[in-house]
Amino acid sequence: MQEQTLQLEQQAKLKQLANEENLRKQEESVQKQEHRQTVLESLKTAGMLFGEGFRAFVTDWDKVTATVAGLTLLAVGIYSAKNATAVAGRYIEARLGKPSLVRETSRITILEALKHPIKVVGKRLTSKAQDALEGVVLSPQLEARVRDIAIATRNTKKNKSLYRNILMYGPPGTGKTLFAKKLAVHSGMDYAIMTGGDVAPMGRDGVTAMHKLFDWANTSRRGLLLFVDEADAFLRKRATEKISEDLRATLNGFLHRTGQHSNKFMLVLASNQPEQFDWAINDRIDEMVNFDLPQLEERERLVRMYFDRHVLKPATEGKQRLKLAQFDYGKKCSEIARLTEGMSGREISQLAVAWQAAAYASEDGVLTEAMIDARVADAVQQHKQKMEWLKTEGAEASKGAGSNPLLPFPKGTAV
Repeated sequence: MQEQTLQLEQQAKLKQLANEENLRKQEESVQKQEHRQTVLESLKTAGMLFGEGFRAFVTDWDKVTATVAGLTLLAVGIYSAKNATAVAGRYIEARLGKPSLVRETSRITILEALKHPIKVVGKRLTSKAQDALEGVVLSPQLEARVRDIAIATRNTKKNKSLYRNILMYGPPGTGKTLFAKKLAVHSGMDYAIMTGGDVAPMGRDGVTAMHKLFDWANTSRRGLLLFVDEADAFLRKRATEKISEDLRATLNGFLHRTGQHSNKFMLVLASNQPEQFDWAINDRIDEMVNFDLPQLEERERLVRMYFDRHVLKPATEGKQRLKLAQFDYGKKCSEIARLTEGMSGREISQLAVAWQAAAYASEDGVLTEAMIDARVADAVQQHKQKMEWLKTEGAEASKGAGSNPLLPFPKGTAV
């Protein structure tokens, strides 16, 4: 009897819970229905208001015109501001610093002037035109040739005319870079030096760097002599040479920027292998000059000049630990000139520095004739070894090509 009572109570509780759950679900359903109806009414009202407002807007021509004009001005303003910012950025970049391709320059940038104003002003005040051949030793024929170029370039600068492009070709160490610097100073121009070997490693950034270089050159007020050393490293033949697409694009950029003569910059190319130039580069060259190895007369002048610079002056100034033994200096210089046949001016300069180093390495700091003779013998032997390497390299290159390459310029002549 008691068990039946408990079962009836449990059934009554379950029925009550079920009724309560049904009531809760009905209330939630009613609330959702009311919320849905409210949202629909709101959307209907908003649509009616928007439709009436849009009809009122499009039927009012003045409002439409004003809106279109405002949006147009806004777009033009954004576009103009974007382009103005880009132009200003390029101008500031060109004026504040030198391009990444430039290794050395005499041009004073705004950033340098702000950092060292006194030094910059003093440099400008003390700078003066120099002889284009001061410190440059060349053969009489070549000296006369490049002096004419120097005079013509200086007059071109004075008359604000168009500069001519020059190719200097010949063995390394024969004075091409030195003369280019002297030419710029003599003409009242700035100079900038870049190396062709720096272009290829830049990859796809080479085109941008090339355009930045010429943008920078075109901002020069004094005129810029752009000297490209080892120019054949990136100005190679596009038709036959195997060059990357990035290097080809950079070469095309260079050709685009040098297609016309300029009154802002002068292009001076230097190369040991001008036969490798692309034909479009040859078309841009106005004058070609061969810087050949110094002959006996020029070698003696070079030996005497560097002996005076690196030995006599340090020994006589008394500020350094270098002393010179007594012997016939003139006779010794003439003897060294005969022994150094085939050497370039740079090799002779390095030989003079070796004499100085030998004196500093000695216990008493005295440079003797025997020490000079020993350094000359070493230099001659090293030069012979370099020539053997060069001969081997040339033979391998000729064998690989199947025939000897024909140079477009006869050796020892000024074209």
